[in-house]
Amino acid sequence: MSNNKVLIVDDDENIVELIKLYFEKDGFDTATANDGKKAVELFKSEAPSIVILDVMMPEMDGWQVCREIRRVSNIPIIMLTAKGETFDKVLGLELGADDYMVKPFEPKELIARVKAVLRRSETKENTAEKEVVFPNLTINLSNYELKISGNIVEIPPKELELLYFLASNPNRVFTREQLLEEVWGFDYFGDSRTVDVHIKRLREKLENVESSWQLKTVWGVGYKFEVR
Repeated sequence: MSNNKVLIVDDDENIVELIKLYFEKDGFDTATANDGKKAVELFKSEAPSIVILDVMMPEMDGWQVCREIRRVSNIPIIMLTAKGETFDKVLGLELGADDYMVKPFEPKELIARVKAVLRRSETKENTAEKEVVFPNLTINLSNYELKISGNIVEIPPKELELLYFLASNPNRVFTREQLLEEVWGFDYFGDSRTVDVHIKRLREKLENVESSWQLKTVWGVGYKFEVR
């Protein structure tokens, strides 16, 4: 674990120091920031393996930092949210966060979450070429590239992963809970709106592209990538 650097971002210095202490004791390298602007600077200069990111901060909040990082990197991000802020959790996942923790939390549980997210990330990186091809549609998970009608289309990482997963299992129906677990990689947490939002955005990109396949809603169940 010593090769993994964790960027810890929170405007509460006590929380930062506590998390830093636990991670360094566990063999991680750390970098710390107390505001969003500094976090973006350190992300660029320190090249961390994972970011632990508080939502409410001065200068730039966690949402803005998450957006900035996602423009250039698929690095794992774990968001820290205040207790009971369901909307925060959903928004964080929509922006491309990999997991979230609700304050107050046990540092040991945070370390366990970080290790799990890093394991999933390393597994993705070590897999062979991952590509699914249909008429006028190519989804490549190795280089995170989506081609529609031969043109490269910009797409957030989680949207691409969701489309890849569904297209890799054509005509199979998945519930929202299954999609959250398979694509986001953690247990269903009680609010599946993030899946609906991602499907809606994917449909906007794929509308009227091809008649031989479609993203289809199976009412009362979930979604499937239907191939005719």
